[in-house]
Amino acid sequence: MKIALLGYGKMGKTIEKLALQKGHTIVFKTNTKTIINEISNADIAIDFSTPDSAVSNITLCLENNIPVISGTTGWLLGYDKMIKLCEKRNGSFIYASNFSVGVNLFFNINEYVSKLMEPWKEYLVSIEEIHHTQKLDAPSGTAITLAEGIINNSEKKGWKLENPSEEEIKITAKRVDDVKGTHIINYDSKIDIISIKHEAHSRDGFALGAILAAEWLVDKKGVFTMKDVLEL
Repeated sequence: MKIALLGYGKMGKTIEKLALQKGHTIVFKTNTKTIINEISNADIAIDFSTPDSAVSNITLCLENNIPVISGTTGWLLGYDKMIKLCEKRNGSFIYASNFSVGVNLFFNINEYVSKLMEPWKEYLVSIEEIHHTQKLDAPSGTAITLAEGIINNSEKKGWKLENPSEEEIKITAKRVDDVKGTHIINYDSKIDIISIKHEAHSRDGFALGAILAAEWLVDKKGVFTMKDVLEL
């Protein structure tokens, strides 16, 4: 599989290393603006760029029939536009706030727990996420996905970083040197606290999940998620 890496930061470099180990080829890598003739021979593009670059990267790929997966967060105001473009161009697209297999299993656990806890109103739900200081967005896309999983299975109406109402989930975002990614959901009452947690030890899990998604998507058409890839 010939891969174009759109975004060559820490994640891009990790994806490159693991993709080469799996026998794939990196035909292009960039941290700057992408030009179509530079990626025209790629079988698939993997976008881990920046919130400002993601929409233009994804658009370029979809308009030129290059399957694309994106793990960039902080650009989702443009998500619906990308879905419509993918459908119009009969393209191939996966977005995930987190490609880690473990995190996607954690998403499902979170949804199950939120259903289980919904009748027990004495428990106040909150989310804490911790990442490295170079992370540009807060809260993380993973934390937002976790919050949406709870909202879809409860009476909560939204989430907020500061001063949430009773109908909102409080998310706390912390930035600490060299933390790969930790997410904790707490259900706290006056009597006790119930917590579920995912902690990444390295970036390899995110990179391997992205490569797995790319391998799965390369011969398919449509808009998919990691639930499709993992059959969850």
